[in-house]
Amino acid sequence: MDYGSSSPVDSRVLDAMKPYFDKEFANPSSIHPAGRSAKKVLESARASVAELVGAPEPKNIIFTSCATESNNLALRGAALRYRKKGNHIITTSIEHMSVMNPLKSLGKEGFEVTHVPVDSEGMLDVEQVKSAITEKTILISVLYANGEFGTIQPVREIAEVSSDLDIIFHVDGTAACGKIPVDVEKDNIDLLTISSNDIYGPKGAGALYIKHGVGIMPSILGGGQEYGMRSGSENIPGIIGMGKAAELTRNEMKKESERLSGLRDKLIGDILKMEYTHLTGHRTERLANIASFRFDFIEGESIILGLNSRGIYASTGSACSSKTLEPSHALIALGLKHEEAHGSLLLTLGKFNTEEDADYVIETLPGIVERLRSMSPLKPGKVR
Repeated sequence: MDYGSSSPVDSRVLDAMKPYFDKEFANPSSIHPAGRSAKKVLESARASVAELVGAPEPKNIIFTSCATESNNLALRGAALRYRKKGNHIITTSIEHMSVMNPLKSLGKEGFEVTHVPVDSEGMLDVEQVKSAITEKTILISVLYANGEFGTIQPVREIAEVSSDLDIIFHVDGTAACGKIPVDVEKDNIDLLTISSNDIYGPKGAGALYIKHGVGIMPSILGGGQEYGMRSGSENIPGIIGMGKAAELTRNEMKKESERLSGLRDKLIGDILKMEYTHLTGHRTERLANIASFRFDFIEGESIILGLNSRGIYASTGSACSSKTLEPSHALIALGLKHEEAHGSLLLTLGKFNTEEDADYVIETLPGIVERLRSMSPLKPGKVR
């Protein structure tokens, strides 16, 4: 129940990758036949990722090592490229740390960053984005959907605003790509971050869509690979895997999303029958694979340990920020108190989850919560 922090590699993806670790090991920059063969499969994978997100041409896709690198390349690359036009960047209060931290770094380099708040369900108000724009605004960065509570943002409406004012629009599509249809042309997106592992491809691979006419400064300089945007010998096995994963995801997404939404709704319906239990995120505008809850009077870490003892693996929030004892900044941005955010449970579903899995969680969780509440010094009436 923790596919959000890591997903297994689909066996069909692994099969596609295997020859490129030993038998087909050539560098795609080499001009001999083996190199040309590697170049061909590289470009085939690029075309597959482009098709997944509706990119008009394969060359709009730049391969990176992960979604974090893609976010960094997009944000720093666009900010530095358009610095002469202005120094103001707009983002939201619920972005992933791979967006938050690069923007914090840019703030130390003379850029001004505005974090637009969200409502209690994690939804962004387009009018507030409009109000935050100044004459110096050069970049707007918004996640397509939040990976901690699943709320899907009004990306097309924000794109209309940025497009009308000639402001670069970056979207972190890590949680959304492969879960819901993402079309960079229909959505009018300038830069889109895509993750391999979130679509059952290998770790160590990611991609950035760059719209024609949008210029960014490269962050890794060298031999000029990836159209000069990301130098270094390409990770061919990883890229092949991401390409195959994109192909499979594109073909299977609709059916799989319908299946997962059924499991998600079953979990939500039954878990909310428990007293002092709350759903986190928007009830309907949410990803099919995410069910996020808050339990009064107990801590999420204790729930996780209880679930672990029964063979259920889950999370309290983003795995990328779990090294600290602080509650998730995204949950705090919903208006939750620290003690409320600490009582969070995040269930992220994947293609290998079954209805029996959901039944087992529904059967197991109430007993764990009841036991923890019986030991908690916090009781109804002591916290709101």
